Amino acid sequence: MRPNDTPTDSATAAEQQALLEKLDRQSATRHLGHSPLGLLVMLLAISYSVFHLYITYFPLPELIQRAAHVAIGLVLIFLLYPSNNKASRAQASWDDWLLVLASIVTLGYLVVEYQSIMTTRGGIPNTLDIAMGMVTVLLVLEAARRTMGLALPILALIFLAYPFVSHLEIMPDRLLTRNFDLGDIFGHMYLKTEGLYSSAIGASVNFIFLFILFGAFLAKSGMGQLFNDLALALAGHKQGGPAKVAVISSGFMGSINGTAVANVVGTGAFTIPLMKKIGYHRNFAGAVEASASVGGQILPPIMGASAFIMAETTGVSYGTIVLAAILPAFLYYLGVITQVHLRAGKDNLKGIPKADLPRAWDVLKERGHLLLPIFALVYFLYQSVPVSFAAFYTILLTIGVSSLRASTRMSIKDVLDALADGARQSLSVMAACAVVGIIIGVVGLTSFGTVMTSSIMSIGAGSLFLTLFFTMIASMILGMGLPSIPAYIITATMAAPALANFDIPILVAHMFVFYFGLFANITPPVALAAFAGAGIAGGDPMKTGFQSLKLALAGFIIPFMFVYNPAMLMIDTTDLDVNARVFSIPDITVILTIVVTSILGIIALSASVEGYFKTRMPALMRVAMAAGALMLIFPEGRTDLIGMALVIALMFFNYIQAKRETHSLTPSQ
Repeated sequence: MRPNDTPTDSATAAEQQALLEKLDRQSATRHLGHSPLGLLVMLLAISYSVFHLYITYFPLPELIQRAAHVAIGLVLIFLLYPSNNKASRAQASWDDWLLVLASIVTLGYLVVEYQSIMTTRGGIPNTLDIAMGMVTVLLVLEAARRTMGLALPILALIFLAYPFVSHLEIMPDRLLTRNFDLGDIFGHMYLKTEGLYSSAIGASVNFIFLFILFGAFLAKSGMGQLFNDLALALAGHKQGGPAKVAVISSGFMGSINGTAVANVVGTGAFTIPLMKKIGYHRNFAGAVEASASVGGQILPPIMGASAFIMAETTGVSYGTIVLAAILPAFLYYLGVITQVHLRAGKDNLKGIPKADLPRAWDVLKERGHLLLPIFALVYFLYQSVPVSFAAFYTILLTIGVSSLRASTRMSIKDVLDALADGARQSLSVMAACAVVGIIIGVVGLTSFGTVMTSSIMSIGAGSLFLTLFFTMIASMILGMGLPSIPAYIITATMAAPALANFDIPILVAHMFVFYFGLFANITPPVALAAFAGAGIAGGDPMKTGFQSLKLALAGFIIPFMFVYNPAMLMIDTTDLDVNARVFSIPDITVILTIVVTSILGIIALSASVEGYFKTRMPALMRVAMAAGALMLIFPEGRTDLIGMALVIALMFFNYIQAKRETHSLTPSQ
């Protein structure tokens, strides 16, 4: 059974939902219930999911397929999401219906005019094309505002303004372009697959939607409870057990659902009160949940669906990306769980009594079969089954596997609910990808990406480290307040190309910006995942954010590690071009050396941050431990040896000191 924990200062379910709606705009929907509008939305959402399953096997022309994905999604957004906080949560207003009609018209126009656009007019826009393009862009911006807030639409508007003024003499020389008219801009956005309906929306149609739907089916079958119960059984009784439970369960759930804030609120409602109950400070408890939830999106095999987007963007195979992500993800979670463990030792925090915990074997007997679709997914992808087909098969398999036990069996209602839930959960990502398409369209039309690359290079002054540092800052700024997938797409478009000038392979560069685009969620001042954790724990948002930053410190160092030593990604880049897509695996001795030194370095870094190993460490020892950790992390043989000697010596000294303290506290016989 689960431990019974309901501290009086923990947030109520209603407060948690209010917090989720405040920080995660995609959760701030109308409450339509079984009203006629609610039934209409339910039917549309189910149809939206069925449409995506259908086009997996029977695809439509690319432009039509992407336009339908956007238009139907827009209809659902305008019916589900109120325009502002004062708007009705029970019914749609007349202006919502006007936007719904406009969304349908823009799709209908493309369908009717498609042959003419592709043949007779050759993609050259007429006046009506331009008008429809402008309307579609405005609809997408409004949908993104409703589902995600103002940050991304404002960024898109800034980009969209650029081609209107880029020819003016007041522009700096490097930003000057030819004169673009309305036809150039909105024809590019609306009539082609390089603008609004770009690769970002293509990924949303072909991969993202299906994996969000897969996650909805897993959730409906009880996967969340499986992860929580299994984590409790394995780690709940250990020192600081509840925090380790939070790290394990949130990591696995974050990998599947890819939504950090919702994951913090969903799993944190269970784990944060447990952490507080055994003595963790509320700021630390909220930070543990936030750092674990964000890290789930770098955790193979699904990585919040980002692995598939990276494969599509870079041309590197899914299997190579998953293999590359294993060691960095392991080191990240090792850093978090080590700090959790050391904090528990420092504050003498115990675990939950075993009698109050489920047994691992019982959990696996009851729900372990739910893991089969995940194993099947990995198998399909390693067998080079197309990603969309693999997702389709695993959705069907989830329904079948859930029927093996009565406690997980999905009824017809559960299946319909999962179809509807998946569609609803996809809406904010669709809107974000469409807005990102506007940015990608401007970059392609004006070559602004080249300007961004040269700017980062200029600021970096030819130094690889400085260029990496400023790329990190740019990636974190671009990723602020965004879901992982659009954050990655933006950073991959804007920041990653700068690294190619230093002969950094495309996979390494994309992994680098991917990490830092994600960590914006736990980096103040816009640390939404940390703020959600603070809200559940009743802690201070900014203090929780900085505590999350400390817990995730390894994640800020690891990307630099694999840039300087790509063997950490299990790839050998010797004598390869920066655009190489196929890599051999490094020598096993190289991998083992990296694993051993990295693990020791991460543990030493965690001990330095916490000021504790076996007993408390004085300030000078913490500094020396940090220096030894960084030497181990830096990929060079001599520094590894010096760092290892220093760290082991300090750990041994701390161990002896702890023994002496224990002996001095033991009463003489």
